[in-house]
Amino acid sequence: MKRLLTIELQKLWKNRSSKVLIITYFVLLSFLAFISSIKLTLFGAEFKLADQGVFDFPYIWHFNFFIAALLKIFLALIIVSMMSNEYTYGTLKQNLIDGLSKKEFLTSKVLTVLLFSAISTLFVFIVTILLGYSFSSYNEASIVFSEMGYVFTYFLKLVAFFCFCLFAGVLIKRSAFAIGFIALWYVIEKIIHFSLMKWVFSDDKSIQAAINFLPLESMYNLIKEPFTKFKAYKAIEGQVSGGINERFYGVHWYEIVIVLVWIAIFITLSYKILKKRDL
Repeated sequence: MKRLLTIELQKLWKNRSSKVLIITYFVLLSFLAFISSIKLTLFGAEFKLADQGVFDFPYIWHFNFFIAALLKIFLALIIVSMMSNEYTYGTLKQNLIDGLSKKEFLTSKVLTVLLFSAISTLFVFIVTILLGYSFSSYNEASIVFSEMGYVFTYFLKLVAFFCFCLFAGVLIKRSAFAIGFIALWYVIEKIIHFSLMKWVFSDDKSIQAAINFLPLESMYNLIKEPFTKFKAYKAIEGQVSGGINERFYGVHWYEIVIVLVWIAIFITLSYKILKKRDL
């Protein structure tokens, strides 16, 4: 496995565009730290985000990992291009001639996906810990680590999305068209959502239950938007409300299972396409 991963990393690092995207991605992740210094003016009053409790434990886990997940498109471009470049530059055929099996070839890609996801997760974890201890009003261990589940769901979300990108790269062969396919699939899911809402179901609960099985929607559900949750936290501090609906914001076991199934489907389909395709 180490040999397969080394081969893949050498390909990526020798590719100038991939190198630029990797560096850009982690630089942008670092900007999470600079959010704390942003000053906003509202109704003539100036305030900093850090002073509003955005970086308080345990809320910061939800906020940081949600924002970081929005930047995954940069690594997605790398995943798509690393597969498409194999066809463009003929390195896939050369690897097979050199004795690499198609299964080993795909394994090297999946290992790269896991590595990128793990490094990104660790990076955001470190940034979150540093920001939290710098600005949070709470530093008790029971509070600090009470929502660590977002670390796992962020990792799983990246792995699933990158496996989808890998599948698109294997299926389409060309980077631009593969990215277009991913964007088109996003639109298709929105059309399905609208269609269910318009003509099939009459209540939001049934609609949500149905679209939860769609790949991109299931990935999104791993880390739901944190902004309404922040309002709830502030309301509790002001003794306006009695609690937060963690059932809505939390992740359920079946949501994790759905995403794991999609990961297995994407990897299996990628292998079947590679196995049958005449290279």
